[in-house]
Amino acid sequence: MNSVSLSRWLLFGEWRAHFVQMSVALIAIAIGVAMAFSIHLINTAAFNEFSAASKSLSGQSDLQVYGRKAFFDESLYPLLANTEGVALANPVLELDVVVPGKLQNRNDHKLKIIGIDMFRAVQISPDLLGLTEEGKTLDRLADDAIFLSPAAMEWLQVKQGDSLSLHVRLQTITLRVAGGLVRARAGQRIAVMDIGVAQWRFQQLGLLSRVELKLQDGVNHAAFKVKLAEQLGESYRVVEAIDQEKRIANMSRAYRVNLNMLALVALFTGTFLVFSTQVLSVIRRRQQFALLRVLGFTRQQLLRQIITEGMILGVIGSLLGLGLGYAIAVMAIQLLGGDLGANFFPGVKPGVYFDLLTALTFFLVGLVVTMLGSVAPALEAVRAKPAMALRSGSEDVAMAKFLPPWFAVICVSVALLFTQLPPIFGLPVFGYLAIALLLIGGIALMPRFAAWTFSRLLTQLQHYRLGAVLTLVLARLANAPNQAAIALGGILASFSLMVAMAIMVTSFRISIDGWLEQVLPADLYVRAAAIGDQGGFQSDAQRAIAGLPGFDRVDFFRTQQLILDVNRPEITLFARPVDRTDARNTLPLTDDMIASGSLPENVMPIWVSEAMVDLYGYRVGDKVNLPVSGTSNEFLVAGVWRDYGRQFGAVQMQLADYQRLTGDLSVNTVALWLQTGMTADAAIANCGTAVWRRVGDLPVE
Repeated sequence: MNSVSLSRWLLFGEWRAHFVQMSVALIAIAIGVAMAFSIHLINTAAFNEFSAASKSLSGQSDLQVYGRKAFFDESLYPLLANTEGVALANPVLELDVVVPGKLQNRNDHKLKIIGIDMFRAVQISPDLLGLTEEGKTLDRLADDAIFLSPAAMEWLQVKQGDSLSLHVRLQTITLRVAGGLVRARAGQRIAVMDIGVAQWRFQQLGLLSRVELKLQDGVNHAAFKVKLAEQLGESYRVVEAIDQEKRIANMSRAYRVNLNMLALVALFTGTFLVFSTQVLSVIRRRQQFALLRVLGFTRQQLLRQIITEGMILGVIGSLLGLGLGYAIAVMAIQLLGGDLGANFFPGVKPGVYFDLLTALTFFLVGLVVTMLGSVAPALEAVRAKPAMALRSGSEDVAMAKFLPPWFAVICVSVALLFTQLPPIFGLPVFGYLAIALLLIGGIALMPRFAAWTFSRLLTQLQHYRLGAVLTLVLARLANAPNQAAIALGGILASFSLMVAMAIMVTSFRISIDGWLEQVLPADLYVRAAAIGDQGGFQSDAQRAIAGLPGFDRVDFFRTQQLILDVNRPEITLFARPVDRTDARNTLPLTDDMIASGSLPENVMPIWVSEAMVDLYGYRVGDKVNLPVSGTSNEFLVAGVWRDYGRQFGAVQMQLADYQRLTGDLSVNTVALWLQTGMTADAAIANCGTAVWRRVGDLPVE
């Protein structure tokens, strides 16, 4: 028998004898590779499609000017159009408008409407022009015309010539579908109108969302961007396409990192399963390998044999993982979308693209993980002395080399050190490493723990008649615990991670329930079908709501989005009545707060979420500037509150302070407490066209 035939005979013999064990290791590697590969495909497809969709809306513009708030005064437009170096300025009004009949889906009930200057857009974003019927070119300027992308028509189930109803604050308007668009990306649900018509119809007269700029030839974009930002001041931000992509990436980073960590957990568990499978396989054949060495098998041949077995395991598992991962990615995008239901990439329909280089990378990752689990047992097998290995009972001594106590102590010590280190680029890298090291250290300590446990158990039970089988089992576990410890390594890794995730999810759900009871204490909440950040209830509507029968108490809220950092997503600003003497009566504050009654009278207090502390470094007692009224105003950080609904940061302030600074008396959310004996259904019937949300539903739009 030549060496190739012998190698094949050894491999097939081992796999036939322990088919289930090898299959489990294959499945573990395949699942780990499949999760990592599918997550990468889904994230890449969704991000690329969303970026392409965003670029299509900006057309051929070089820079875009935004306000710190959702809308700003259109008087900025002529100033930008006449700025030296600007070849073309294009005003845009972008709105998210509520569609009647779609409110049952909180994350998918708005249509993006873009108001454009048709004469300017033809030069800077021609894809957004409406396609009219032959001979009706002036429909692009008609006061009732709206143009829809194919995806929007399909979603709304309308066609050219149909009527479309939309909510505008507390009213409903009807528009005519005048046609489609010159070009829109697959799945992109947008509508286009003349900007003047959009301002009038949606009650945004004199307001813009952004101004797109195309610069003259020869103008340095970077220098012009810096100069223009200095001229406009802190009330506006000047961005380009790459800035928008950074914001999108930062917005979805936590989502992508969490999914990737789940994939690494699967690969991590697979590594332990492969390690335990290979170790037990080598130990079972220890005497066989020693006999081969005596008969002339060299160390290099033996090492190559064991490494080849692990490599074949990795190749098959990785190939299965690639196929499974691609199938999972395709099904997930079809069923859940590119963000798996998280609503980070709305309005896109990405397609999965199989890239050979990427697939090869994940194939190598799976192969390397498998090889890592095979290296240690292979080295032990070739280093073993044949004479010692041929002796019966040497298996447990050999296995003790895999899990030395000093290695476990080092892993646990380094893990404890890592728990104290700061994040890297906002990611808890050392925290992830600490979890892995704690798990490795725990597995390495298992033989000692098993020996101590079963020795004590055998001592305690030796006075009872246990029977020969149970006595032999306890004696073997007490005196030769290494084989059982390694066999349980993969099981311990997977089970401990499963328990940890179960505890985490349960704790989070309990915390969310308690938080909701405190942050949403009212019996009913009503939110107007608002447009962007504009309030839905004016003063007359507020008085009407306050006078509704059946309520003991009515509180008004004002929410809007603010940009503090152009590279980060918007934060949420809440203006509401807050108990100034003790904010704990209103907000779910942590212990980090200014003591009750110690708040100075001549300051405007704000209460920030825990995310604001982590992302922006806000500390209790700090004086910070926020662009609440378009210009920065100074506030005092009076406390930190728990917020499980907004991961990018939120700020609470007094409604009276907000109204004084902005002159905006409108609100968009109302909290109502029912009178004794009044039912929710009866109260809802009194409120007309408002949009209601019961306690327990997180009011996030």
